Amino acid sequence: MVRTGRNLLAAAIAVGLLGVGIAAATPVDVLTYHNDLARTGQNLFETLLTPATVSPSTFGRVFTRIVDGFVYAQPLIVTGLDIPGKGTFDVVFVATENDTVYAFDASGAVTRALWRQRLIVPRSGGRAVTWREVGCNDLVPKIGVTSTPVIDRASGTLYVVAKTKERGKGNFVQRLHALDLATGAEKLGGPVAITASVPGSGDGSVGGMIAFDPLRQHQRSALALVNGVVYIGSASHCDIGPYHGWIIGYDASTLSRVSAFVTTPDGGLGGVWQSGGAPAADDAGNLYVATGNGTFDAQDGGSDYGDSLLKLQTTGGLSVADYFTPFNQSDLDAADQDFGSTAPLLLPDQPGLHPHLALASGKDGTIYVVDRDQMGQFHAGSDSQIVQSLPGAIAEGTFTMPAYWNGTVFYSGRADFVKAFALSSGLLSTTPVAQSGDFFGFPGASLSISANDATGGIVWAIQTDGYANHRPAVLHAYAAADISQTLYASDQIRRDAAGRAAKFAVPTVANGKVYVGGQNRLTAYGLR
Repeated sequence: MVRTGRNLLAAAIAVGLLGVGIAAATPVDVLTYHNDLARTGQNLFETLLTPATVSPSTFGRVFTRIVDGFVYAQPLIVTGLDIPGKGTFDVVFVATENDTVYAFDASGAVTRALWRQRLIVPRSGGRAVTWREVGCNDLVPKIGVTSTPVIDRASGTLYVVAKTKERGKGNFVQRLHALDLATGAEKLGGPVAITASVPGSGDGSVGGMIAFDPLRQHQRSALALVNGVVYIGSASHCDIGPYHGWIIGYDASTLSRVSAFVTTPDGGLGGVWQSGGAPAADDAGNLYVATGNGTFDAQDGGSDYGDSLLKLQTTGGLSVADYFTPFNQSDLDAADQDFGSTAPLLLPDQPGLHPHLALASGKDGTIYVVDRDQMGQFHAGSDSQIVQSLPGAIAEGTFTMPAYWNGTVFYSGRADFVKAFALSSGLLSTTPVAQSGDFFGFPGASLSISANDATGGIVWAIQTDGYANHRPAVLHAYAAADISQTLYASDQIRRDAAGRAAKFAVPTVANGKVYVGGQNRLTAYGLR
């Protein structure tokens, strides 16, 4: 069962993923990508920001903070944190592509960083990697921390992966860092270099083994903390091989590697990138990831899962418990139509024959509704074995994360409007029940929801289609009950302009504020 609403948040508290409160004065933490392990994007305890209070006259930019690199990672929030020698603060954590993590006062009252930690090993000659060194201009000018970290509130630890170039020819390294929330200091004997080898005869294998390549592998997907293990997904830079999809697990208390899984051990590609989205997890600790273009032969008894939705059991290592692969996988692969351009979203329990559902979607714009208890695997000719498929529902495909609230799923596709699909008895409406008046270019917008349980819902979206031309991001707010109703847009008032856009940016909404990462800047919005 995947819980939502009050039950989901109560469960999240128990595993240290989302601290919440019922009253307006009780603070809310955001400790993981898209708020919870189901990746719904909901903050259901927001009482300050409502459709009645959010408007151009009442809401806008309240502060900005300059940082030393682009911010692709979603900002995270910890409330009531004691900072030695400075006091107790609500803190917003920001990670940059220059291999730096910042802790800022989330209220904006203190203008300087509470602490700042460079993720460079002393005396290593280390620095962030340049785009020329990886041969791909997808991320410019530097590549350091791309993925969203994850926080364990109980142990006071922030986990983050940094990519560096260090002294010596071709010495590229990826490391998992465990930082003290209060000081930024390294913990647990870290950082540790990310290394792994698994049996396989696929691309780049040597002697029947495939080794993790810290130069070619790109760690874009957000980190996941599940049952005391930090899971790290990996794909590539611009499909430059050899590469594979990897999921590697590290013990959160010792930083020792406990598991490693490759999606295409006897083939190639199959990256786990998900446009920055995190692996989802159910109550049993199973992980759900979507893979990109790559070799697929599982239907013939093979071990390769390109363009697939995977359910990975996590007991005794990582292994495939079940999977779904679209019938047209070979066409998707040939046309670079990654199935895995968006991370899975796990829906709350539904009535009927299929209570446990996952949503998946990719570059071809089809939305797939899959029974997590019997995922359907591969059927030639059609996808009739799954609960539902909606071909072309998102005309130009999805590169961003949908969100769920109160019986509705919200999508923002490439070159499309924000669309709302009603969910009833485990099925989505075949056409949108509402859509925004605003059009979003590439890549669309990853969406977040704020609400007071089942009332006062707002859909928040960051428009980043101006990123290539260094234009400002635009923060949009829509009434969740009817997303054709625009409540606010940051380009309506000049003084509210956000920083320059960083694609795949995700808005973080907590305690009456919205935080937007961008190019060398964090921008915070709130009530005026």
